[in-house]
Amino acid sequence: MLHIKSIPAFNDNYIWLIQNSDQRCAIVDPGDAKPVLAYLKEHQLTPEAILITHHHHDHIGGVPDIVHHYPDINVVGPKQEPIPTLTHPVQDGDQIELFDVRFTVLELPGHTLGHIGYVGDDKLFCGDVLFSAGCGRVFEGTMEQMFNSLNKLLTLPDNTEVYCAHEYTTSNIAFAMAVEPDNQELKHYRDDVIRLRAQDKITLPTTIKTEKNINPFLRTEAATIVKSVANRTLNAEPLSIFTALREWKNEF
Repeated sequence: MLHIKSIPAFNDNYIWLIQNSDQRCAIVDPGDAKPVLAYLKEHQLTPEAILITHHHHDHIGGVPDIVHHYPDINVVGPKQEPIPTLTHPVQDGDQIELFDVRFTVLELPGHTLGHIGYVGDDKLFCGDVLFSAGCGRVFEGTMEQMFNSLNKLLTLPDNTEVYCAHEYTTSNIAFAMAVEPDNQELKHYRDDVIRLRAQDKITLPTTIKTEKNINPFLRTEAATIVKSVANRTLNAEPLSIFTALREWKNEF
Protein backbone atom coordinates (compact mmCIF):
# COMPACT_ATOMS: atom_id res chain seq x y z
CA MET A 1 0.00 0.00 0.00
CA LEU A 2 1.30 3.42 -0.97
CA HIS A 3 1.14 6.43 1.35
CA ILE A 4 1.22 9.95 -0.05
CA LYS A 5 2.76 12.81 1.91
CA SER A 6 2.90 16.48 0.97
CA ILE A 7 6.02 18.60 1.38
CA PRO A 8 5.23 22.34 1.05
CA ALA A 9 7.63 24.43 -1.02
CA PHE A 10 7.84 28.09 -2.05
CA ASN A 11 4.56 29.99 -1.59
CA ASP A 12 2.06 27.36 -2.70
CA ASN A 13 3.81 24.36 -4.28
CA TYR A 14 3.38 20.80 -3.09
CA ILE A 15 6.13 18.26 -3.60
CA TRP A 16 4.51 14.83 -3.31
CA LEU A 17 6.22 11.92 -1.63
CA ILE A 18 5.05 8.40 -2.57
CA GLN A 19 6.07 6.07 0.25
CA ASN A 20 5.79 2.31 0.60
CA SER A 21 5.79 0.24 3.79
CA ASP A 22 9.55 -0.33 4.05
CA GLN A 23 10.90 3.22 4.10
CA ARG A 24 11.42 3.57 0.35
CA CYS A 25 9.87 6.45 -1.56
CA ALA A 26 9.56 8.41 -4.79
CA ILE A 27 9.45 12.19 -5.07
CA VAL A 28 7.16 14.06 -7.47
CA ASP A 29 8.19 17.47 -8.90
CA PRO A 30 10.83 18.56 -6.36
CA GLY A 31 11.24 22.24 -7.17
CA ASP A 32 13.26 22.75 -4.00
CA ALA A 33 15.69 20.19 -2.57
CA LYS A 34 16.04 21.59 0.95
CA PRO A 35 12.62 20.58 2.40
CA VAL A 36 12.82 17.22 0.62
CA LEU A 37 16.26 16.35 1.99
CA ALA A 38 15.16 17.42 5.48
CA TYR A 39 12.04 15.24 5.27
CA LEU A 40 13.99 12.22 4.03
CA LYS A 41 16.50 12.56 6.86
CA GLU A 42 13.85 13.10 9.54
CA HIS A 43 11.83 10.06 8.49
CA GLN A 44 14.83 7.91 7.50
CA LEU A 45 13.53 7.32 3.98
CA THR A 46 15.42 6.07 0.94
CA PRO A 47 14.36 7.75 -2.32
CA GLU A 48 14.43 5.48 -5.34
CA ALA A 49 12.89 7.71 -8.00
CA ILE A 50 12.00 11.26 -8.91
CA LEU A 51 8.94 11.75 -11.12
CA ILE A 52 8.78 14.97 -13.13
CA THR A 53 5.66 16.25 -14.90
CA HIS A 54 7.16 19.22 -16.79
CA HIS A 55 10.20 21.43 -17.09
CA HIS A 56 9.18 24.56 -15.14
CA HIS A 57 11.76 25.48 -12.52
CA ASP A 58 9.40 25.22 -9.54
CA HIS A 59 9.05 21.52 -10.45
CA ILE A 60 12.65 20.57 -11.26
CA GLY A 61 14.86 23.10 -9.44
CA GLY A 62 15.72 20.72 -6.60
CA VAL A 63 16.53 17.70 -8.75
CA PRO A 64 20.31 18.25 -9.18
CA ASP A 65 20.88 18.60 -5.43
CA ILE A 66 18.80 15.50 -4.64
CA VAL A 67 20.73 13.55 -7.29
CA HIS A 68 23.98 14.80 -5.71
CA HIS A 69 22.91 13.29 -2.37
CA TYR A 70 21.45 10.12 -3.94
CA PRO A 71 23.46 9.47 -7.13
CA ASP A 72 21.73 6.15 -7.89
CA ILE A 73 18.23 7.64 -7.96
CA ASN A 74 16.13 7.23 -11.12
CA VAL A 75 14.89 10.51 -12.62
CA VAL A 76 11.76 9.92 -14.71
CA GLY A 77 10.25 12.68 -16.83
CA PRO A 78 8.80 13.79 -20.16
CA LYS A 79 10.79 12.75 -23.18
CA GLN A 80 9.61 15.81 -25.11
CA GLU A 81 10.98 18.43 -22.71
CA PRO A 82 14.51 19.80 -22.10
CA ILE A 83 15.30 18.33 -18.67
CA PRO A 84 19.03 17.48 -18.51
CA THR A 85 18.85 15.34 -15.33
CA LEU A 86 16.56 12.63 -16.75
CA THR A 87 17.71 9.02 -16.57
CA HIS A 88 14.38 7.58 -17.77
CA PRO A 89 12.60 9.71 -20.44
CA VAL A 90 8.98 8.58 -20.84
CA GLN A 91 6.04 9.37 -23.08
CA ASP A 92 2.33 8.66 -23.42
CA GLY A 93 1.43 5.05 -22.67
CA ASP A 94 4.73 4.12 -21.05
CA GLN A 95 4.53 2.32 -17.74
CA ILE A 96 6.77 2.55 -14.71
CA GLU A 97 6.78 0.38 -11.62
CA LEU A 98 6.96 1.88 -8.15
CA PHE A 99 7.10 -0.55 -5.23
CA ASP A 100 5.15 -3.25 -7.10
CA VAL A 101 2.53 -0.77 -8.29
CA ARG A 102 2.31 0.07 -11.98
CA PHE A 103 1.85 3.69 -13.05
CA THR A 104 0.91 4.72 -16.59
CA VAL A 105 2.26 7.88 -18.21
CA LEU A 106 -0.37 10.21 -19.67
CA GLU A 107 0.52 12.84 -22.26
CA LEU A 108 -1.13 16.09 -21.07
CA PRO A 109 0.04 19.01 -23.24
CA GLY A 110 -1.28 22.53 -22.89
CA HIS A 111 0.44 24.10 -19.88
CA THR A 112 3.70 23.03 -21.53
CA LEU A 113 4.09 21.12 -24.79
CA GLY A 114 5.50 17.95 -23.24
CA HIS A 115 3.62 17.93 -19.92
CA ILE A 116 2.81 14.44 -18.61
CA GLY A 117 0.97 12.90 -15.67
CA TYR A 118 1.29 9.62 -13.81
CA VAL A 119 -1.71 7.46 -12.85
CA GLY A 120 -1.72 4.26 -10.80
CA ASP A 121 -3.09 2.83 -7.56
CA ASP A 122 -6.17 5.07 -8.09
CA LYS A 123 -3.92 8.12 -7.81
CA LEU A 124 -3.14 10.82 -10.38
CA PHE A 125 -0.12 13.11 -10.22
CA CYS A 126 -0.99 15.80 -12.74
CA GLY A 127 1.44 18.66 -12.13
CA ASP A 128 -0.05 21.92 -13.38
CA VAL A 129 -2.75 20.59 -15.73
CA LEU A 130 -5.69 20.02 -13.37
CA PHE A 131 -6.19 21.88 -10.10
CA SER A 132 -9.06 21.59 -7.68
CA ALA A 133 -11.82 23.82 -9.12
CA GLY A 134 -9.46 24.99 -11.86
CA CYS A 135 -6.84 24.17 -14.47
CA GLY A 136 -3.39 25.35 -15.45
CA ARG A 137 -2.62 28.33 -17.64
CA VAL A 138 -1.94 27.62 -21.29
CA PHE A 139 1.66 28.74 -21.70
CA GLU A 140 3.27 26.73 -24.51
CA GLY A 141 0.42 24.70 -25.95
CA THR A 142 -2.97 25.58 -27.38
CA MET A 143 -6.38 25.88 -25.80
CA GLU A 144 -7.40 22.78 -27.75
CA GLN A 145 -4.48 20.79 -26.31
CA MET A 146 -5.38 21.77 -22.76
CA PHE A 147 -9.06 21.04 -23.36
CA ASN A 148 -8.18 17.58 -24.73
CA SER A 149 -5.83 16.90 -21.81
CA LEU A 150 -8.58 17.69 -19.31
CA ASN A 151 -11.02 15.50 -21.22
CA LYS A 152 -8.49 12.67 -21.03
CA LEU A 153 -8.48 13.03 -17.23
CA LEU A 154 -12.28 12.99 -17.21
CA THR A 155 -12.15 9.39 -18.45
CA LEU A 156 -10.38 8.23 -15.28
CA PRO A 157 -12.45 6.45 -12.61
CA ASP A 158 -14.44 8.75 -10.33
CA ASN A 159 -12.57 7.55 -7.25
CA THR A 160 -9.17 8.57 -8.64
CA GLU A 161 -7.39 10.81 -6.14
CA VAL A 162 -5.95 13.93 -7.78
CA TYR A 163 -2.62 15.25 -6.49
CA CYS A 164 -2.05 18.67 -8.05
CA ALA A 165 1.15 20.66 -7.60
CA HIS A 166 -0.24 23.89 -6.08
CA GLU A 167 -2.53 25.08 -3.32
CA TYR A 168 -4.73 27.15 -5.64
CA THR A 169 -8.08 25.84 -4.42
CA THR A 170 -9.35 28.96 -2.65
CA SER A 171 -8.73 31.32 -5.57
CA ASN A 172 -10.06 28.75 -8.05
CA ILE A 173 -13.28 28.43 -6.05
CA ALA A 174 -13.74 32.21 -6.13
CA PHE A 175 -13.68 32.06 -9.93
CA ALA A 176 -15.87 28.95 -10.08
CA MET A 177 -18.46 30.73 -7.91
CA ALA A 178 -18.45 33.67 -10.31
CA VAL A 179 -19.10 31.29 -13.20
CA GLU A 180 -21.67 29.08 -11.50
CA PRO A 181 -23.02 30.87 -8.38
CA ASP A 182 -25.96 28.50 -7.87
CA ASN A 183 -23.96 25.26 -7.91
CA GLN A 184 -24.91 23.75 -4.54
CA GLU A 185 -22.08 21.19 -4.51
CA LEU A 186 -19.61 23.99 -5.19
CA LYS A 187 -21.02 25.97 -2.25
CA HIS A 188 -20.58 23.01 0.09
CA TYR A 189 -17.07 22.44 -1.22
CA ARG A 190 -16.24 26.13 -0.72
CA ASP A 191 -17.33 25.89 2.93
CA ASP A 192 -15.15 22.81 3.46
CA VAL A 193 -12.14 24.51 1.87
CA ILE A 194 -12.59 27.67 3.95
CA ARG A 195 -12.64 25.53 7.08
CA LEU A 196 -9.50 23.63 6.06
CA ARG A 197 -7.54 26.74 5.13
CA ALA A 198 -8.55 28.49 8.36
CA GLN A 199 -6.74 25.63 10.12
CA ASP A 200 -3.81 25.94 7.70
CA LYS A 201 -4.60 22.48 6.33
CA ILE A 202 -4.08 21.22 2.79
CA THR A 203 -7.11 20.99 0.47
CA LEU A 204 -5.72 18.08 -1.54
CA PRO A 205 -6.10 15.46 -2.82
CA THR A 206 -9.37 16.05 -4.57
CA THR A 207 -11.07 13.36 -6.68
CA ILE A 208 -12.20 13.13 -10.29
CA LYS A 209 -15.79 12.79 -9.05
CA THR A 210 -15.57 15.99 -7.01
CA GLU A 211 -14.02 17.91 -9.89
CA LYS A 212 -16.75 16.76 -12.29
CA ASN A 213 -19.26 18.42 -9.97
CA ILE A 214 -17.48 21.67 -9.07
CA ASN A 215 -14.77 22.47 -11.64
CA PRO A 216 -16.04 24.76 -14.44
CA PHE A 217 -13.25 23.68 -16.79
CA LEU A 218 -14.58 20.10 -16.65
CA ARG A 219 -18.20 21.21 -17.04
CA THR A 220 -18.14 22.96 -20.40
CA GLU A 221 -21.34 21.23 -21.53
CA ALA A 222 -23.38 22.25 -18.46
CA ALA A 223 -26.16 24.69 -19.36
CA THR A 224 -25.25 26.94 -16.44
CA ILE A 225 -21.66 27.27 -17.66
CA VAL A 226 -22.70 27.86 -21.28
CA LYS A 227 -25.06 30.62 -20.16
CA SER A 228 -22.42 32.21 -17.96
CA VAL A 229 -19.96 32.72 -20.84
CA ALA A 230 -22.55 33.42 -23.55
CA ASN A 231 -21.35 37.01 -23.94
CA ARG A 232 -17.72 35.89 -24.18
CA THR A 233 -17.93 33.42 -27.08
CA LEU A 234 -19.55 33.17 -30.50
CA ASN A 235 -20.78 29.59 -30.13
CA ALA A 236 -21.61 26.96 -27.53
CA GLU A 237 -19.11 24.32 -28.67
CA PRO A 238 -17.31 22.85 -25.64
CA LEU A 239 -13.86 24.00 -26.86
CA SER A 240 -15.17 27.55 -27.32
CA ILE A 241 -16.71 27.46 -23.86
CA PHE A 242 -13.44 26.22 -22.37
CA THR A 243 -11.45 28.92 -24.19
CA ALA A 244 -13.82 31.63 -22.95
CA LEU A 245 -13.51 30.29 -19.39
CA ARG A 246 -9.72 30.14 -19.49
CA GLU A 247 -9.46 33.68 -20.91
CA TRP A 248 -11.88 34.93 -18.26
CA LYS A 249 -9.85 33.25 -15.52
CA ASN A 250 -6.64 34.82 -16.86
CA GLU A 251 -8.05 38.28 -16.09
CA PHE A 252 -10.11 37.36 -13.01
